[in-house]
Amino acid sequence: MGGTLDKIYNNTCYSLYLNSKAISVLEEQSSTGSRVNRASDDPSSAYQILGLQSQTTKLENYMSIIDSVTSTLEMTSTVLSSMSSLLSDVETSLTQLISGTYNDDDRDSLITSINSSLEEMVSYANTKNLGKYLFSGASTTTAAYTIEYDSEDVISDVTYTGSSDELTVEVASGVTTTSYYVGTDLFSCDDRSTPTFYGSTGLTAGTGTSSITGTAWLEVTEDSVGYNLTIGGNTVNLSTYTGDLSNVALTNEDGEVLYVDATNITGTGTNMVTADGTYDVFSILLDTRDLLENSDDLSDTELQDYLDVMVNMLDDVYNKIVSEETAIGSKTSFLSDLSTTLEDVSYNTEDQTTTLQEADVTQIAIDLARRETLYEMTLTVAGELLSMTLLDYID
Repeated sequence: MGGTLDKIYNNTCYSLYLNSKAISVLEEQSSTGSRVNRASDDPSSAYQILGLQSQTTKLENYMSIIDSVTSTLEMTSTVLSSMSSLLSDVETSLTQLISGTYNDDDRDSLITSINSSLEEMVSYANTKNLGKYLFSGASTTTAAYTIEYDSEDVISDVTYTGSSDELTVEVASGVTTTSYYVGTDLFSCDDRSTPTFYGSTGLTAGTGTSSITGTAWLEVTEDSVGYNLTIGGNTVNLSTYTGDLSNVALTNEDGEVLYVDATNITGTGTNMVTADGTYDVFSILLDTRDLLENSDDLSDTELQDYLDVMVNMLDDVYNKIVSEETAIGSKTSFLSDLSTTLEDVSYNTEDQTTTLQEADVTQIAIDLARRETLYEMTLTVAGELLSMTLLDYID
């Protein structure tokens, strides 16, 4: 009798414990609306849910990065548009000057205008977005360009001081894009060809590979013993030169080399030399301004020819900037489409997570009612069984 009662008691307590635990779980699911509140509730589903939640977080991070990059690229595109518009105005003014529309006073006014345009171009090139320089590449905390002024507080030189590497970011798994550009890639041409000589001295390009960039001024003078070639303050006396006259190496103040064929010199004068495909927007504006300031030393024909060259250079750089602006616009459109795709994927991932995790409230209510009924029945039966005495077995 004692052993039987012990078994009844133990079985009853265990049954009540199981029912109580099941009821507790169902009540928690009912209050939270979640079928899986801890890994032990459903280990397999919990594992899948954690993976999906991790994916959702990653997708949200990518979308946040895309928003930031898109904002930066839109600012970059706006700045490039302003720069191209400014270059177009300068080119128009130069074209009018070449056509004879301007007089000497207008020419002086144009010099002042170019100085202002140069200041404005540098300001655009040093634009910041969210505290970072747009055109410094990976060195976003360093100004893209620095300026040197002469004694008259006029810009004499513009130097790129940013990074030579673009700043790229991952905007999706395995997909990267440029966020901050290298200024020299946007505002400079990089398609070097043989230098072109303008002037009537008879000088032409040598056979060596020149390293000069932009525009250089090569002066030919003559003394009692022969011709002298001067570039950037450095002079080579051809009468004492022992090398090959068809490939004379001239070095400017920046250490850049220009190879010259000096075998057919016809007279003295100044040559404008252009290293085609290497100029940038700032050097063109500087050279154009300097050309106008020293135009008294040139004939009208020479000035017009030289200005024609400057206009062509400006047009090349203008086209380069417009092309980059178009490319950035395409990239912005791509990022917008990518963001939409990632958003759709994120929604699908959240749906899968909800499907795995969300509780069926109706089924929970049914199961809870069933468990509560079973619990009450267990208590009733246990009460009846445990209240039995020896007299219940006497017939």
